[in-house]
Amino acid sequence: MAITVAHPTEPGNSARLELLVDTGATISFVPADVLANLGIEPRWAEREFETASGAVIRRRVGVASLAVDGHETITPVVFGEPGDAKVLGAVALESLGLIVDPIARRLIPRRFLALREFLTLR
Repeated sequence: MAITVAHPTEPGNSARLELLVDTGATISFVPADVLANLGIEPRWAEREFETASGAVIRRRVGVASLAVDGHETITPVVFGEPGDAKVLGAVALESLGLIVDPIARRLIPRRFLALREFLTLR
């Protein structure tokens, strides 16, 4: 899927990338060199991520603006290293207001959900 990645406060610093939509990935993975070229820096200490094979990897995390099909959001992004898949993860999809249509193989808009009632678990 074609995605525009940009610096969150300097939208002119942007790049167009092809990312795999992966609802199993929590946070989007963008190559570290792309983020660095846009002036995006890590904001937090390294975080641990579990891969599909069960391996645990450590990566830096920052914040970027992501845009796809007229929808835009600011979201956490992982500084991907060589060999990491470039993916659009679940947090970005939710904050973009998009869901996956697996039959048509496309993203479709969805209303954001709001808390209507607070349930107490006992």
